[in-house]
Amino acid sequence: MKKLIISAFAVAGLLFSCEQAPQKEESFLDKLLLKDYKPVPCMNLPEHHPHSAKFNVHDMHSHAYAATPEECREWAERLKANNIDKVVVNTYASGDKFEELYDMYKNASDAFEMWCGFDMSAWGTPEFEETAVASLVRDYNYGARGVGEVGDKGPGEAYFTNFATGVPTPTAHMNDPRFDALFEKCGELGMPVVIHVGDPIWMYEPIDEHNDGLVNAEHWKIDMDEPGMLGLYDLCTTLEECCDRHPNTTIIACHFMNLTHDYELLGRIMDRHENLYLDNSARHVESAITPRATKAFYEKYQDRIFFGTDNHPSQEMYDLQWRILETEDEHFYDYEHAYHWQLYGLGLSDEVLRKLYHENADKLYEKLASKK
Repeated sequence: MKKLIISAFAVAGLLFSCEQAPQKEESFLDKLLLKDYKPVPCMNLPEHHPHSAKFNVHDMHSHAYAATPEECREWAERLKANNIDKVVVNTYASGDKFEELYDMYKNASDAFEMWCGFDMSAWGTPEFEETAVASLVRDYNYGARGVGEVGDKGPGEAYFTNFATGVPTPTAHMNDPRFDALFEKCGELGMPVVIHVGDPIWMYEPIDEHNDGLVNAEHWKIDMDEPGMLGLYDLCTTLEECCDRHPNTTIIACHFMNLTHDYELLGRIMDRHENLYLDNSARHVESAITPRATKAFYEKYQDRIFFGTDNHPSQEMYDLQWRILETEDEHFYDYEHAYHWQLYGLGLSDEVLRKLYHENADKLYEKLASKK
């Protein structure tokens, strides 16, 4: 009975203490959303903000951002201010649409180098190869110097825009034999082909607390549950098979082939294919989070990487390129382009910068011209 009385008093005391205990105030971290976290660096470190490239530049990857002749002229002035002599405009377009874009851009400035797309209008018919090759030759004769960009993020939906609808046309993966005639003709004409495979690895991973690129991945998630989807590494294999099938065709894997998280693998792929090049477009941010590994990769493959931007040609976008590539600044942010990572300047040497900015492009064009 005594034990029972003690237990009753103990329970009563516990209940009383729980009722009287102050509620724990919700902490700031409990309330802060990840998307709203935008720290300001507190380190007292040197800052450098170059507003033009150190050497003249051939931008090997952009798109038809200018929609009017006036916008073309404004862009041309910005190119000049940034020491950019040439910019490849990947139009995706063929036939009449390509000629329309070609005329508008070239009338504004010779700085614009227009690349066409593949004509997919006859896709799925017996006439596809003949029609597409004839269209490619027509675009080449009109002034197209290369093809860009084509690609596949997994479902076999390639970057062949249907200009009637403004959406990509579902087709097939890059190693599909129905593309063979097109790739062979590109090699014959000396037209490089820009190919986009996959997206950064975190787009394929679960959207959870372990995803290293969560802020970016949540927006650009790749749905691997779709039928027939290929993952990033399988897509890289389709590109390798394309290189093997067409050794006389120059293939440029844009965005570092989306392998900035695994330079060892990317290096092995590069070593296997002499006709394969890279561009660094739209992966300046992803590569600037690992400055030592990235710089080492640039140095090892300095003869086979082209400079490209890909993003909308604002002055702020260009400024970020020059700061990442040319300076050794540490621990800085760019929330418009860089999600949540701290960025670091690579401090590339003048030798590597010259090759990246224009010498590699010059040598490629000389090589292609000699084959004709």
